[in-house]
Amino acid sequence: MNEPVKPIVKHVAIAGNIGAGKTTLCSKLARHFGWDTHFESTDDNPYLADFYHDMQRWSFNLQIYFLNNRYQQVLKILQGERTVIQDRTIYEDAFIFAPNLHDMGLMTSRDFENYFSLFKTMSSQIQAPDLLIYLKASIPTLVAHIQSRGRDYEGSMSLDYLKRLNDRYEQWIANYTEGKLLVINADENDFENNPEDLGKIVNTVQGELHGLF
Repeated sequence: MNEPVKPIVKHVAIAGNIGAGKTTLCSKLARHFGWDTHFESTDDNPYLADFYHDMQRWSFNLQIYFLNNRYQQVLKILQGERTVIQDRTIYEDAFIFAPNLHDMGLMTSRDFENYFSLFKTMSSQIQAPDLLIYLKASIPTLVAHIQSRGRDYEGSMSLDYLKRLNDRYEQWIANYTEGKLLVINADENDFENNPEDLGKIVNTVQGELHGLF
């Protein structure tokens, strides 16, 4: 009996700031292409609510939790037989959220260096997504999305914090060389409510995937 042929594309990931629409797009693309999904675990995250109330106390704990969670997800994806689309990547934790907390004085240099050393060890044992989709969004779009979903712990988030993250995203994406990259402007594409916008994105993603074969 012949072994089943593994899909050439195993790992698609969506990157983007808080409120960019990652989870929504992840769900819609998974439904269209028949992919499995790995979502960011916010509901069962034991640190997230505490972090938003006291970032300095809980920043290291939260980032270690995310790093471990994301690393386990990627290992499962690489070991599995199906194509998986992942909501946020391990790189965002290391190149955006953790260094931003360090720069803001919310994570000590000792903790950040420990964290980043662990990330380098983990990332050396995995590979980048076959396709990374970056959802680029302006601050007003992020704020509108965050307000519309009404999560209590996000209510105290400052505009300065979102802007700092956005700046880091732009810098990271500008220098991203780990693999294939697709940038989608979330300001101009209402893929949640507009089927035409979603259709355009689906066609673009399809084209990028064909380029991987």
